[in-house]
Amino acid sequence: DAKVRIMIITKKAMSRRTVLRGLGTTLALPMLDGMVPALTALSRTAAAPTNRLGIIYVPNGIVMEQWTPAGEGAGFELTPILSPLERFRDRLTVVTGLSNKGPDFAHETGATCFLTGVPPKRTQGADLLAGVSMDQQVAKVLGQHTQLGSLEIALESGDDVGTCGAGYTCAYTNTICWRSETTPLPMETNPRLVFERLLGDVGSTDPAVRLARLDQNRSLLDAVTDKIARLRRDLGPRDRNKLSEYLEAVRDIERRIQTAETQLDQPLPEMAPPLGIPAAFDEHAKLMFDLQVLAYQTDLTRVISFMVSREFSSR
Repeated sequence: DAKVRIMIITKKAMSRRTVLRGLGTTLALPMLDGMVPALTALSRTAAAPTNRLGIIYVPNGIVMEQWTPAGEGAGFELTPILSPLERFRDRLTVVTGLSNKGPDFAHETGATCFLTGVPPKRTQGADLLAGVSMDQQVAKVLGQHTQLGSLEIALESGDDVGTCGAGYTCAYTNTICWRSETTPLPMETNPRLVFERLLGDVGSTDPAVRLARLDQNRSLLDAVTDKIARLRRDLGPRDRNKLSEYLEAVRDIERRIQTAETQLDQPLPEMAPPLGIPAAFDEHAKLMFDLQVLAYQTDLTRVISFMVSREFSSR
């Protein structure tokens, strides 16, 4: 006797906003298979693959022969340094043969060239000049979908000033990210400030509290924009260019506020704000990596640049 199997497809799915509640705690769920409606094109659901970019910068030179695998193709043998990535090797591509060595390539210029490909202007003053970094190029596209266009973080302070060597200001060693040819982006080292940038400094995930802060920020931006419009008429060409860069940043904040307002009803993972910078290097590093995972999980940003240390670091 033949057995007949009947499959009933309802196209019903668990809501993406489903949360687990218990013991006074609310936990947001990640994307699950049960949240995808049956026979629905994946590209039309929240399960569509999301493009993200994460960059980790390690300074002061690398012993490349200890990193570069022997052989080419998918069957390469991992070196001892790469061995912790063994369980991810089916998703791992090791790229070799890249070089970005200019005539003045050294510690003074390495951080600047890393993502820009442009040797910086030799200067000991504030007239910095390099190029737009590739993370910011990507952020212009991926940042249209998130509250933060990009996130720039580090494990070591970039407060050094003066000359680091060969006539280059130390400011070039403080960051790997450049919004424009003349605008380097600061790298945040304090985990608490990173947390507040991601989830706000209101000390609450309550939508009403967060909305009140957004309204306050919008009012401040309106006041600043009006003052800038009056100031612009009295400036020279160079100052107007600098002001235009500043206005672009203001418009980016306005866009983030608009995006945040549309996402207020989405549950956020429960995570206590970090107390500050841990004394131990490994604890600091792990906490900053955890915050990057949080940023990706909540889709608050899709572009993160992480500077493990600075050139000329005594660490």
